[in-house]
Amino acid sequence: MERRARRRPVLVAAAAAVGVLTIVGIAEAVPVSTAEASGSTPSFALASYSTPLSTTKATVAAADPTTSDAQAAVDAAAAAVTAAQSVTSDIASSGLDIGVADTTVDTTDLQAAAARLETGIGHLPEPFLPSVTDGVTALVTSANQEVASLRGSLDAAKALKAQQEAEEKARQEAAAAATAAAAAKAKASTSSPAHSSTRSSSAPSVPIPSGNGNGDNSPAGAQAFAHSQFASRGWGDDQFGCLVALWNKESGWNYQAYNRGSGAYGIPQALPGSKMGSAGADWQTNAATQVLWGLGYVQGRYGTPCGAWSHSQSTGWY
Repeated sequence: MERRARRRPVLVAAAAAVGVLTIVGIAEAVPVSTAEASGSTPSFALASYSTPLSTTKATVAAADPTTSDAQAAVDAAAAAVTAAQSVTSDIASSGLDIGVADTTVDTTDLQAAAARLETGIGHLPEPFLPSVTDGVTALVTSANQEVASLRGSLDAAKALKAQQEAEEKARQEAAAAATAAAAAKAKASTSSPAHSSTRSSSAPSVPIPSGNGNGDNSPAGAQAFAHSQFASRGWGDDQFGCLVALWNKESGWNYQAYNRGSGAYGIPQALPGSKMGSAGADWQTNAATQVLWGLGYVQGRYGTPCGAWSHSQSTGWY
């Protein structure tokens, strides 16, 4: 009788160990739900386990850091599955080609391992829990790396699309500006002259003014300023007589000259006068501003003042 009494505690302890291992085996045998396998937000609690685990887990976690690590791994797994679903959805909704054939992250093994770990919290023997936790953590790391790679490819595709749209917008704006400039040039070439002249195309010889005339709105001051600009444009003094004749005909070098019939204004008789605003905001009151615009027009359209004067003599306008 005494020998039997001593052996009874040993048998009880062995039976308890078998019971714990049986629970773990059942937990590993339970399959992941269809919802988890299809990619929906995971819920790792076993369907066959009807007793809430929250109270037990909280109690055990408070007493055992190992259990806290296990619960953190379960939570990380849920977040990784959600991130995988999110990046796949974002890629599909963007409609962009991100250069990757497979835009999904397979989280089947992760969800299954997390479900086993969640069930084992508070039931697995303490020596086994860290290894199961490490397995889930490794799967979480792998899933997060795949998500990060897909997210980077999506961001790159979005940046490329934005760059292409900006380049196309710039191209369209440049084309529109070129069309407008061509239309303005065509309109200027067909505009009516302020008045015609029957003078000979040979410009009279005129004295070369001294000084630059800047700030002097008189005809002499305007001519002096105009001549001061010749060297920078590559024109010699032989061109000055043509310019004097041309603008004598157009306005008499009067910076306030206005043609009521055409609306032309100023020394070069710009049509409309507001064109001269490109040379300065004071185009209505500053002879030098008008001269600068007029010289640019002559050079751009005819090359030299004598070229403009010759055209004016043959057609009556320039």
